[in-house]
Parts: sequence; C-alpha cells; structure tokens
Amino acid sequence: MRTRPLKVALLGCGVVGSEVARIMTTHADDLAARIGAPVELAGVAVRRPSKVREGIDPALVTTDATALVKRGDLDVVVEVIGGIEPARTLITTAFEHGASVVSANKALLAQDGAALHAAAEENNRDLYYEAAVAGAIPLIRPLRESLAGDKINRVMGIVNGTTNFILDKMDSTGAGYQEALDEATALGYAEADPTADVEGFDAAAKAAILAGISFHTRVRLDDVYREGMTEVTSADFASAKEMGCTIKLLAICERAADGGSVTARVHPAMIPLSHPLASVRGAYNAVFVESDAAGQLMFYGPGAGGAPTASAVLGDLVAVCRNKLSGATGPGDSAYTQLPVSSMGEVVTRYHISLDVADKPGVLAQVATVFAEHGVSIDTVRQQGRQDGNGEASLVVVTHRASDASLNGTVEALRSLDTVRGVASIMRVEGE
Repeated sequence: MRTRPLKVALLGCGVVGSEVARIMTTHADDLAARIGAPVELAGVAVRRPSKVREGIDPALVTTDATALVKRGDLDVVVEVIGGIEPARTLITTAFEHGASVVSANKALLAQDGAALHAAAEENNRDLYYEAAVAGAIPLIRPLRESLAGDKINRVMGIVNGTTNFILDKMDSTGAGYQEALDEATALGYAEADPTADVEGFDAAAKAAILAGISFHTRVRLDDVYREGMTEVTSADFASAKEMGCTIKLLAICERAADGGSVTARVHPAMIPLSHPLASVRGAYNAVFVESDAAGQLMFYGPGAGGAPTASAVLGDLVAVCRNKLSGATGPGDSAYTQLPVSSMGEVVTRYHISLDVADKPGVLAQVATVFAEHGVSIDTVRQQGRQDGNGEASLVVVTHRASDASLNGTVEALRSLDTVRGVASIMRVEGE
C-alpha cells in the first residue's frame, strides 16, 4: 500500500458534506485498504466558519473555496454545495489545477454536464456524480458501465422522495395534497419552500442526466418536459383505484420506437398496482430500466438524506482515487449518438380524462365523436350521474395509446361542446 495519502478537499459541509467527512474519518482504515492508499481531508470550504463541526479540525475550514481548489496538491475535490455558481467555476478550476471531482450537483450537471465533461477530459481528470441522482441507489455507474454493452430503451422511475411520500400518504390515508404536504414538512421530508420538489424541477434535472447517460446523447434540463403534482386530488386517487392503479410522479426517459430520437419528461401518472414502482412507499426512490439484452431491471433504495447520499459520494471517491493510483481515468461523456430530443407533443401514451358533462341522452355519443375525429381511440368509458340535482354527470374516458398533441386537440374540441361543462382532470397512464 502506498503510504503517502491522497488529498481530498470538501466544498460544502452541510447535511451531506458533514456525513462525507465523518465517514472519511471513522472508516479511514477500510477506505485506505480498498483504495490502496490513505485519504486525507486537506480542506473544507464553508460559508459560516464559526459553526462548530464535530470531528473536523477547525484549521481545515476556510471560506475561500477558490484558493482551496487552486492549491495544486489536491487529488480529489468533493463538491456538495449545489447550485450553478460558484460550483461550476470551482469545479472547472479544480480540473485546471490537477484535481478530479466528485459531485452531487444535479442542477449543474443537467444544465452544463457537457461542458464539465469537456473540461475534465481536457485536463485528463475524472468527473463522477453517482450522488446526483437517487441518493444512495447505485444507478449512474450501472448505466454507464455495467450496461455499456447493452441498448437501453426506457428508464422510468421515482427519483424524488418528497413527492413520493406525499402521493403515498394521499393514496394510503385519503389525505388531500396540502394535508400530506404539511405532514411531509413536519417530518423533514419537504423543505420550507417545496417548489423544486412538488413542481418537478428536481426530478427533471435527474431525468436529463439519466437520459443523457442511457441514450448516449446530450439532454439538457430545458429539453425535459416538466409537470408538477400540486393539482393531484383525492378524486384522482379514487379514479386510479377503480382502474387498479395508483399515482406516482415519474421521470420517464424513452428512445423512440424507430431509434431516431429520445424524449425525457416528468409528470404525475397512473401506474398499475402490478407494476413494481407502484409498491415504492414513503420517501423511497426506485428506477425501472428496460434494455435489449438485460431486459427489465429495478434499482431501489433511499433517495436522499445525509448518510445515504454520502454513501454514493464515498463510492465515487474510492473509484476516483483508484483511478488516480493507476494513472487512468474512468468513463467520461458518451454522446456519440447525438439524437434529437422530441417534443412532448410527439410522446405516445394512454390517458385518463375526467369530464363534467350534462346528464342527458346523447352526451356520450358527442364525446365519442370528438375522440374519433382526432384519431384518439377509446379503451373504456364510465358515466355516472350525480345526486346533487344540478343536472350534471361525471364521464371518465380511458384511451388507447395516443400522442400528446392529438389528445390536446381532443380536449380543446371537447371544451367547445355545450354538453361538456368542464375538464376535471387529465392524467397519463404508464407502466403497462
């Protein structure tokens, strides 16, 4: 074993960063044995140096992150501060001064992953980011290494624990959205401002990363269709149960049937209870992968939290340190296909549409005609009169597979019918 330690700098020492530092200290001997050399925490960049950080030598703490990454003697920089800047500049500066980088920064990688990979390659350094998607779940490395010889066709998953907790609570207890969100906040699963989670921004960043790796093409955050889950209601869950389904906020990345394009999207969807993702409860994450040779694979586990995310960071750290000792670098950016990213209008799936209609003869025929005129085939339909005496009924239509564009045209035409009083909800049906 090499006796000279590999030097590691830590950018950020919050929930994740403090766990990374703790594990580096408490598991130092094991990490050294697995790597082939000891690792040394050489510096920690923070915003509030006065805060007490148990187990970290105060002499290592600095507020000058730029000076830290410019030292020139670092082997690895671990970036867990998040956001776009200064993280982007610090990472590229680390490459330029001889350090490889381990990052958990999903937003930055989704926006500027190609540029970061190019900077790493130019400086012959590693960029690893297992912790950027699905926390502790080994996912990035299996996709870009274990399945490198296979053709991945679809990746569909629950990649945000906060939203899964909320939807699971609504499903299992009948709670409304706000009630379930309040409980998630009280338990620490949701931030004070949950927008990034419940509006799908967090999942969209992860979808961009997954799509890029899976399909060997460049997919940026702006390419991902995003729809939040704040409009999901108890009535939607009741309808889902009648179909033998539940509702999840899904990140879905697909290769077109002809192989000529890809799509990436995030939105709530009904999935059959028989699908493995339907049984993912609480704040857990799971990702379902479909490929030509391996078939169907599922990755499951805790998707967030200090210790789980630190586990993924440390796994990357070990890999990067091993590469350093062997004089090699790991897999970099693989975007040789350069496939176009199709718009959401071209996505084909099933739909569940709930309409408020006049409770009188002929309405169903009118609605069916509109669907037929727009080339959308109906699978099932259910109409139920209401007891409130206002002359309205509920009409639920489930389609066969149709494009998003054709479904949108259908809905606009339905709104123009005098007998259609309103569109209560529209939800995609996935996971057949």
